[in-house]
Amino acid sequence: MSSFIPLRVATHTRLPLPEKLAVNLTEQEDNICSLLDECTHWIKENKGTATSCRIAGGWVRDKLLGSPSNDIDIALENMMGVPFAEHFVAYCSSVKGIHIDKIAKIESNPDRSKHLETARTTILGMELDFVNLRNEEYAENSRIPTQVTFGTPREDAMRRDITINALFYNVHSRSVEDCTGQGLTDLQEGIIRTPLSPRETFMDDPLRVLRCIRFASRFGFELSPALQSASIDPDIQEALGTKISRERVGEEMHKMLNGRDPLRVIRLIDDLSLFESIFHIPSSVAPKLSSPPASSHLALAAASILTMLLGSSGKALPPLHSQLLEATSSSTTRSRLYLACALYPYYGITYVDTKGKIQPAVQAAIRESMRLGTQNHYLDGVPLLFSAIELLKGPRVDPGGPSAEERVRIGLLLREKSVHNPITGSHWAVSTIFSLVSELIPLWDSTHDRFNVEEATHHIERYNSFVTRIVELDLPSQVDAKTILNGRDVVRVLNAPRPGPWMGQVLASIIEWQLGHPDGTKKDCEEWLRSEHFGGNQD
Repeated sequence: MSSFIPLRVATHTRLPLPEKLAVNLTEQEDNICSLLDECTHWIKENKGTATSCRIAGGWVRDKLLGSPSNDIDIALENMMGVPFAEHFVAYCSSVKGIHIDKIAKIESNPDRSKHLETARTTILGMELDFVNLRNEEYAENSRIPTQVTFGTPREDAMRRDITINALFYNVHSRSVEDCTGQGLTDLQEGIIRTPLSPRETFMDDPLRVLRCIRFASRFGFELSPALQSASIDPDIQEALGTKISRERVGEEMHKMLNGRDPLRVIRLIDDLSLFESIFHIPSSVAPKLSSPPASSHLALAAASILTMLLGSSGKALPPLHSQLLEATSSSTTRSRLYLACALYPYYGITYVDTKGKIQPAVQAAIRESMRLGTQNHYLDGVPLLFSAIELLKGPRVDPGGPSAEERVRIGLLLREKSVHNPITGSHWAVSTIFSLVSELIPLWDSTHDRFNVEEATHHIERYNSFVTRIVELDLPSQVDAKTILNGRDVVRVLNAPRPGPWMGQVLASIIEWQLGHPDGTKKDCEEWLRSEHFGGNQD
């Protein structure tokens, strides 16, 4: 009977809470709150207009959690953002003698969830956004509000996405206001909950489904049962796929995969059956895929295995892990790997584009379902990870030990552009670990988040042997090495009249020679090139 690895990689941890939930202001923040309070009195005395200021949303949440935050959004009562900001600038400069930056006016943009214009300025080194408290009404088939009016603090709080993001900090009373009546409790208990019914909240803006996943993964919080039920509602999922711009979906996915717990993100997408809504490829782009996408469970299996391998602290993959430390040190590489895992159900699937060329479906999923481009090397890097699997799977080393022939064979493999190419962010160690993930997926027991030790160990040991040989042959230093002879050298040595299409073949052969002769000099290479391979003129 086979034994299993007793490891449940999907277990998530909550961010630790401070002993007491309280907003502890920095000196800078305290001064800004005082200025805002004084300014409201100055406006009333000089302009006859009464208003109040509250810091809204994320800043309050993060401060209560004991985390610093520079995202200060000022919610104003009965006054628009731009007029208040103008008064604030005038007060600070003329009355207090404090320099304050010029106001930037950010126009409303409903497609980007900015339904009112916002005023932005910087004071005491901190950026402030000003907008009025508001109430919104939505049409049934649109996420753009049909009416936006001045609102009370409670009305403004109830229209927000989740309760922990609906808290206010009143700069006048220096107190936290929980207008939904649930925000502080949910923060303490680690619950993601919507102020209104989840269905109403999501139908107003279906992107909030993804925002709930993002905050759950960021803080290690649980989704409320009602929220989970609403997320799997077919109407909500259809709205997420049709009412939201794909750019906004891509922004949320980038933030989540670049965040604290990308595995939790992929698990929640799988649990809530959201793969189709998020990663759908329009029929106008790919009328017919070579086959339907595989089960989204494969995405979760890939992400679980990747998490286990990356978190093994070198115990499972000592040779490869040391190479991965540098390659995966940036969040860019890490998020690219997890996006590849999320899209694993598209592995091996192709479509024919409008020019009749066969393209990988994963490329269309990145470009069309999320409108992600080459930032983070998503569009140009992730498809290469899939291509590299075909080259790297089942890696082998020669049983007789290191040799010049083996150095050439493995060196050329690592220099393949789909395996290693700095231009597209590809790194041979990252490609290798993703290939190993692919080979381990069929062995994964998704019910228990573990796999058969004996079979998995066989694959892991083979990859360890492969990477050990790569290091023994000093190939990591050669993957980016330039040819020992450049094009002008080749023309001179071969007495060729001019460079031509033949040059590429010659330079490729020089790379092979270098790999087989690690101690060879430039003069040695010239003699080899002249006497054995490409003697005579080229045309």
